[in-house]
Amino acid sequence: MHQIKKEHAIYQMSRKNKPVLTVPSGTTVAFEVFDAFQNQIISEKQEINALNWDTVNPATGPLFIEGAEVGDVLKVHIKRMEIDKQGVMATIPGAGLLGDLVTTPQVKILPIVDGFALFHNDIKIPINPMIGVIGVAPKTDSIPCGTPNCHGGNMDNKKIVAGTTLYFPVFTKGALLAMGDLHAAMGDGEIMVTGVEIGGKVTVAVEVLKGQSINHPILETDTHFYTIASHEHLLEAVKIATLEMQGFVQKKLGLSFNEAGMLLSAIGDAEIAQVVDPLLTARFGLSKEILKELF
Repeated sequence: MHQIKKEHAIYQMSRKNKPVLTVPSGTTVAFEVFDAFQNQIISEKQEINALNWDTVNPATGPLFIEGAEVGDVLKVHIKRMEIDKQGVMATIPGAGLLGDLVTTPQVKILPIVDGFALFHNDIKIPINPMIGVIGVAPKTDSIPCGTPNCHGGNMDNKKIVAGTTLYFPVFTKGALLAMGDLHAAMGDGEIMVTGVEIGGKVTVAVEVLKGQSINHPILETDTHFYTIASHEHLLEAVKIATLEMQGFVQKKLGLSFNEAGMLLSAIGDAEIAQVVDPLLTARFGLSKEILKELF
């Protein structure tokens, strides 16, 4: 099986990045990844300010997928996720939803034992490994891996787990897929700016969809479709994600704009993914019992 080592780290998603590997559509590839701090934190005694912040939020890649052209859709099925034996969390003054109240930075090491992250004394967090950063090269300028947008990036969406499928708009030849920033566990919002940050390996199957077009990333689970959007204002991100879903509902179910809106108001869910990155991310979910397919 093809594999990309974590040493092939990038810090911006860009069409200028040289591909590490080129594969045909339909290929399975494993991405080995650092944690969000590029594995710099090994002790709770470390000073946060002493880290090299230029290497934070690395992504492994990029992968060039043959046949992917501008206007296509890249389908990425997450087959497996393997995580390291230890995760890390941190509080950083000025960072996160409560960052203005944090006066002292703190680092916390969390061993992963028997499916739990050991947090404090008897507090154990059930692990739910997910991907924080995953995306393709953006349409225009290079974008730091820590920032989400239409290309994906640092969406910090806890629904992105093994068994799910992502769809990305393709903005450049080959798509240039990259990923990183795994979490052993993370709550919606990621309010303190870190989940249980951890390294590991992600195995995905990539496929180019021709004759399809989307504007923002889409997530498919066994039970739901989610449209995903990021914006500097959370309410605007929610609106964009909602309008994307409304468009699919109108087209696939043959409803008017008003009818589609009423349906989504009755059974759809507007949800927050994260509120701590340079752009904020929302998702809108709809059950497959109503919307059975997107394409």
